[in-house]
Amino acid sequence: MENIGLIAFLIPASPLLAFFIILLFTRHSKLASDIVAMVAILFTWVLAGILLYLALTTPHLGEEPLTAGLVWLPLGDAVTDSLRMGVLVDPLGAVMLFFVPLTATMIFIYSTGYMASGSYWTEVTGEGDHDAVDTAGRKLKKFDATAWKARFMAFIALFAGAMLILSLADNLLLLFVGWEIMGLCSYLLIGFWHNRVYANQPKRITPMLAGIKAFMTTRVGDMPMLVGIAWLYSFTGTLNFREILYNPEVLEGLNVLAFPNVPALAGVTVAGAIGILLFMGAIGKSAQFPLHTWLPDAMEGPTPVSAMIHAATMVSAGVYMIIRMFPLMSAGWDGHALTLPMQVMASVGAFTALFAATIAVAQCDVKKVLAYSTISQLGYMVAAVGIGAYVAAAFHLMTHAIFKALLFMGSGSIIHAVEHGEEHAHHHGHHFPIDFDAQDMFNMGGLWKRIPVTAWTFLIGGLALSGFPFVTAGFWSKDEILADAFAHNPTVFWVLAAAAFLTAFYTMRQIGLTFAGEPRTHAAEEATQTDWRMNLPLVVLAFFAVFAGYVGVHEGFPVLGKLLGGNFFHHFVGSTLLKEPEALAFSWAPVLLSIGIALSGLLIGWLVYVRRPLQAEDEDPLKKVLGPIYTLLENKYYFDELYDLIFVRPSKWVSEQIVYLLLDKQIIDGFLHFVARFFEWLAFRNKDFDTYVVNGLGDSVAEGIGKTSDSFKYVQSGRIQQYMAIAIAGVLMLVGVFVWALFLR
Repeated sequence: MENIGLIAFLIPASPLLAFFIILLFTRHSKLASDIVAMVAILFTWVLAGILLYLALTTPHLGEEPLTAGLVWLPLGDAVTDSLRMGVLVDPLGAVMLFFVPLTATMIFIYSTGYMASGSYWTEVTGEGDHDAVDTAGRKLKKFDATAWKARFMAFIALFAGAMLILSLADNLLLLFVGWEIMGLCSYLLIGFWHNRVYANQPKRITPMLAGIKAFMTTRVGDMPMLVGIAWLYSFTGTLNFREILYNPEVLEGLNVLAFPNVPALAGVTVAGAIGILLFMGAIGKSAQFPLHTWLPDAMEGPTPVSAMIHAATMVSAGVYMIIRMFPLMSAGWDGHALTLPMQVMASVGAFTALFAATIAVAQCDVKKVLAYSTISQLGYMVAAVGIGAYVAAAFHLMTHAIFKALLFMGSGSIIHAVEHGEEHAHHHGHHFPIDFDAQDMFNMGGLWKRIPVTAWTFLIGGLALSGFPFVTAGFWSKDEILADAFAHNPTVFWVLAAAAFLTAFYTMRQIGLTFAGEPRTHAAEEATQTDWRMNLPLVVLAFFAVFAGYVGVHEGFPVLGKLLGGNFFHHFVGSTLLKEPEALAFSWAPVLLSIGIALSGLLIGWLVYVRRPLQAEDEDPLKKVLGPIYTLLENKYYFDELYDLIFVRPSKWVSEQIVYLLLDKQIIDGFLHFVARFFEWLAFRNKDFDTYVVNGLGDSVAEGIGKTSDSFKYVQSGRIQQYMAIAIAGVLMLVGVFVWALFLR
């Protein structure tokens, strides 16, 4: 057990140590920074593999998980009164140990190639210093590309370390530590190109503002989550997962009424209230409605950051947290009537899945399509937890992380290819508008022949996202959620089914606009294949995007169920709970519906965007069909504008007019200025006292002594006879005094 604890503690420690080494010692060496980061993540991957093997070979892991811990904060004399920090590897933790290090390692490899071949706003022509320019071609400042890349590698190392802390934590407080470190990393990495401006695209948010937006929006969810953690600790006296979630007595104790004297909240239990507070943290971190607006704008960060956020870290953390806390969320659930947190999760998740999917169909930015896709897929997982599909949610969390990392890194390869194509075309005499957008899919087309590795792997990832039947991991995991919803909650099923149809459609739309037909711009025509370090992770993740789903094939599925020896994933992850959830009886109805939905969406997308590829200057066919609805979807239902009107502008007005001009300038500064002027007046009023009394007394004494000395100076004539006469006179006077005193008295 000591070795297990050492291995577990070293897993997050390695990338965290790399963060400090790069910033303190190797930040001026690109090669050294890359080596440090890669050694750290590979070491972490190896250790995670060892620990995963130990977990898989440990019998009854759900009942007796691998744990280790140490005293962190003594609260009394007894060890039991101390706050302990430790690691926990149970079946759910083992799933995290599989896909988090895998996707993070692939992203690190990808980053070494991505950051070496330029950036969105710098023209990289070689090693050394380069001039940063904005989209208007204006020089910003000189910067050291090596130092910037080193800083980037340090930040993603910290990002990975934070997620690993969260994944291995055995208590809610340590989980929250990793949670908040990731919040910092998202701010640093989304705003990584903080000097980038869009002089000719005033509506586009800058990376700096996008980073602030992500940080502030997620804080809105984190505050109630922190309250929930404090409330849970005050009620149970512990935050340890095993002591709370796997203790029936504690869970039963949490089912007391939270607000017995509030009629409007009658029936709300402590478990329900705490569950809602914790879920609010997941809403912010996993970008669920209504705190979804930060995630699409997070695309302003470098593409490896997008992959980290959408696959290995950030948004996965929110879903993982609610899956981990499922026993609390479902405390009192009898298998039929959903608890309050489950009702909220099912409603928010299902709505978000469909809501985000409708927006994705009208986006033109290759990364923002994937961003809204992530919001939608996270909604799937949240809804799954809400209807009690615990295993299905964990299954889709794993597969989605794999194929979404693949898709985001594929989009980065596409963008780089178009950027390099723009550069080559420019050298060949072709001119581009200042605001040419290499991420706009309508500036692409015909890339299948130009970047075949990216095209094939992106197709695999897209089919997995769409749930292409039988041969993609996304089909098996999404089918599990739909099957559970079909059996227990028809409303959630049909909402998720509609979202699945739109997912398949916009995925094929994205593939068609990007790869099909002929190039629509000279940049696409000159696009070139990217670095091998960017292609290798795509191939590895494409493999898992196909085969990772076979671990969760329903044991009743014809042929495959028996061939694969049963649903390993269900039995393994299900053993995490006190009572393993029963597997649903196999039914063809949800399977056929799922297949039909995915294939129909893909078919319609193929007919519109692949069978008849768009030509240069062609308008989106969907715009002709939807009319003003397309504009509504393209502008994301104007939620950013609505939030700006309701929250941002009033906040700015209050901060400027009330806080700054009234409180700060008038009241605080006014009081301080009054105090200053009062003492200034007091000082001037008392200057006469200082002049005539303090200084005057001193001057008078000095002047008196001076006048006295002037009076006596005439005694000193310089004549010896005079001095002798005075001396004799003095002696005679003394003799006279003595004679009088002795004889005449």
